[in-house]
Amino acid sequence: MNASFEEIYSKYYDTLYMDKDYGKECDFIVEAFKRHSPFKPVKILDVGCGTGGHLIPLARKGYEVVGIDKSEWMISVAEEKIREHNLPARVLVADVLDFNLDEKFDACIAMFAVINYIVQTDDLIKAFKNMRRHLKSGALFIFDYWYGPAVLTIKPSAKVKVVEKDGVKVIRTVVPELDTFNCVQKTNYCLIAIREGRVMDEAREVHVLRYLFPQELVHYLNEAGFKVLKFCEFPYLHKPPDENTWNVAAIAAAQ
Repeated sequence: MNASFEEIYSKYYDTLYMDKDYGKECDFIVEAFKRHSPFKPVKILDVGCGTGGHLIPLARKGYEVVGIDKSEWMISVAEEKIREHNLPARVLVADVLDFNLDEKFDACIAMFAVINYIVQTDDLIKAFKNMRRHLKSGALFIFDYWYGPAVLTIKPSAKVKVVEKDGVKVIRTVVPELDTFNCVQKTNYCLIAIREGRVMDEAREVHVLRYLFPQELVHYLNEAGFKVLKFCEFPYLHKPPDENTWNVAAIAAAQ
C-alpha cells in the first residue's frame, strides 16, 4: 500500500522547517505568559503540536506540556523526541473538536496556523469551547493565524522550497488558489524527496486554510468563554499588525 501524504510529510517535516525559529517563538509565548497571565503557568496544552516544534523547547524550559495532534505520524515523531531528551511532556493522537483529557491547564497554545485549518465557523467555535473547558479561569490561550487584511493585500503566490539534510534533497512546491468569498486558500502541495538522483518519496495533497479577521475572532472567542487581550504581529509582542502582517498572534484569557 502506498504511503499517505501525511506519513510522508511527517517524515520530512522537521527538515522542511529546520529554518523556522521555534526558540524565538517560544520566547514570545513565555513573554506573553509573564505580561498577561494572572499566575505563573506550569501545565500547558499544545493543540496541533505536530512533531513538537514548540512543545520540546517549552518542556526544556521546565513546563509540563501535553500535546495533541490528529496525525499519528506527527505524534510518533514527537514521542521519539520526548524519549530522547527525557522531557516533562506527553503527546497523544486527538482531534481538537472532540478531545477530552479530563484535566485543567494553566495555558493553551495552538501554533503554526493550526486554527486556520478549522474552516467551518461552527467547528471553530466548537474547538474554542473545547479548549476553554480544559483551562483554568484566567488561563491564557495563545495562537497565531493568517491575518485576513494581509492575505488580501499581499495575495498568496506559488512557492518552491528546496532543503537538503543527510544526503536527502527535499523539494516542496506550493500552488495556492484564493477563494475570497469563503475566505479560504486551497493549497496544492507536492513533495518530492531525492537521494543520489533517485526519488525516494513523492506525495501530493490539497490543504484548505481559512484566513481570519480580528473582529470575527473577538466574537467567536467571546462566545466560547474567552476575552481577547491582544493582537500583535507574530512573534513580536509589542508590534501591532497591519495589512502587511501575514502572521498575527492572538492572546485571550479564559473567563
